[in-house]
Amino acid sequence: MTLDVERPDPPRLGGPGDPGDYDAVEEPAEWAGEDAPREALAEMLSAGAWADAFEEWREVTSLTDDQFRVVRELGLIERFDFLWNPAAEDVGYLVPKVPSDRPDGGTLDRDERQEIEEELDELGRIVSDVLETDYVHRSSEEFGYNWE
Repeated sequence: MTLDVERPDPPRLGGPGDPGDYDAVEEPAEWAGEDAPREALAEMLSAGAWADAFEEWREVTSLTDDQFRVVRELGLIERFDFLWNPAAEDVGYLVPKVPSDRPDGGTLDRDERQEIEEELDELGRIVSDVLETDYVHRSSEEFGYNWE
């Protein structure tokens, strides 16, 4: 079953910036904390990486339209974050935690929260893969390469 929802805008990047907080990222020995790769990732998301990844995820997710509505109302898409890790040359992702309170005043039980978090984790993994495979040009300076 395909999720039949409108694709949201890509998240604005700017999370905690500690590589150890991101999935699919090994923590580097040193962290420069530069934002240039983050800005480049944000541009890539806007330029099509988000749309490509979201469409791929939409085909495989088990979330219902109602569950996705809750995700949107809780602002979880906007709280996603992605980070370039120069040590491992990969893109990590940070999935927001799902609160127990629903926007309509109800509550999400533990199983509902877990299912939503698992599906959002899958979205993060797909976005990370799409960025790494199709958008990050590892020969560019913004990703730590200076061939001079």
